[in-house]
Formats: sequence, C-alpha cells, structure tokens
Amino acid sequence: MTADNRTAPPVLGSERDMLRACLDYHRATLAMKCAGLTDEELRRQSMPPSTLSLLGLVRHLAEVERAWFRRVFEDGDAPMVWSDEIDFQAAYDASASTRAEAFAAWEAEVETSRRIERAAGSLDLTGHQPRWGREVSLRMVMLHVLLEYGRHNGHADLLREGVDGTVGA
Repeated sequence: MTADNRTAPPVLGSERDMLRACLDYHRATLAMKCAGLTDEELRRQSMPPSTLSLLGLVRHLAEVERAWFRRVFEDGDAPMVWSDEIDFQAAYDASASTRAEAFAAWEAEVETSRRIERAAGSLDLTGHQPRWGREVSLRMVMLHVLLEYGRHNGHADLLREGVDGTVGA
C-alpha cells in the first residue's frame, strides 16, 4: 500500500477553490498511483492489444496539461511534449521513457497550468483552443482537465493493481 498524502478537496467553498482543489487532488492521485515503483514497473503495459502503462499516463497527462492550459491561454503554437504533431496517443508509448523524464515534463506542465490559473482574473477568462478553433473559458478548461484526470486515474487504479496488487483510493 502506498502512503496517501493527498489533501482532500473541501466540501464547501467557491467554485474556483473547489475546481482548483479537485484538480490538485486528482493530480496527486496520479502521483500516488505511481509512487514506489521502478521505471520497469511504471512501463509495464496492461493487457494486449493495449500498450497503456502508468508511465504512459503520466506522459499523456503532461500533454493534456500543455494542450489545455499553455496552448489555450499562452501560446497556441507551443509544441507538444512528446510528438511533433498533436498526437495524444504518442505519449502512451513509454517504452524508452524513465520516471525522471516523464515526471519532470508532467510536473513542469502542472506548474505552468497552476501559474496560468492563479494569474487569471476569473473563470470567465477565455482563450483560443487551437484544436477546436474556438474560444473556451478557463472554467471549461479546468472542468475538461479534471475529467481527463478522473478518467485516467481509473485506468491508473487498474494498472497499479496489475503491477503489484495495490488497490484503493
């Protein structure tokens, strides 16, 4: 069992505080699911034909953070982390990746996302989502990224259990 050092989101608060806390809780959940594993264990794939691994999820979520915060609110032309094209699937190939490399990229993108969110005057701030060719609000971006983490943390639960039997939260 891994130590659970996450801060639970509040049950009362402003919309922004709740979104921020829930997003950080899910970010911490991903880190917790990867805690204590070797690079080899983090690269262990689920069942064929899937190539999904915990390290692949970390890489993918670095791309998600970049695509939805940096590219929407700062630089629509910023290159993706793991591919020359906007190919979220490329991030899943963690066969040659290491914990240090993947987590450094993910943590850097998370910090950029947090900085952008903190600097925004309101959740109504809009930015251009280049993939959709539309304006989107910070509120929508935070909800979208939160849903991405929720979905992929479910995958992380199953992947971690497959690696060493660890289950829960």
